[in-house]
Amino acid sequence: MNSDGSSIPYDMLASMADRLFLECEDDVQCLSRIIATLDPATRNELLVSDLLNAYQVFYYYFRTCPDELVCERLELEPASSLIGGVKIDEIELLDLIFLVKNHEPVIIVSDGESALFTFKGKTAYSQGLKYIENPPY
Repeated sequence: MNSDGSSIPYDMLASMADRLFLECEDDVQCLSRIIATLDPATRNELLVSDLLNAYQVFYYYFRTCPDELVCERLELEPASSLIGGVKIDEIELLDLIFLVKNHEPVIIVSDGESALFTFKGKTAYSQGLKYIENPPY
């Protein structure tokens, strides 16, 4: 295990990312297909590394393109930011936060101070978006 807590050497991850980008360039569908074929340990470390951006990870998990503003926000964040969470949307007084926890995508609906609802898994984004667009109050 490296001093940064990862078990895969950084140079191996960087080499893997270089191969992915060489083959797929900016095509997130292509990246997602190839990432899905990686061994779980490599895939899990790559998905929270500085080698990918948060949008590439978002697309990998949810296989959907969010609106343009959300896309731009995610593209500007390294995937490593997803460990702590990245605010991806805000509607009225509610925030939608995307993070990766225990190798699983998580969407949190927050009031800015505390988490109101947490959604996990492949449908987390659609569930969180549905909630934030039509809150039950």
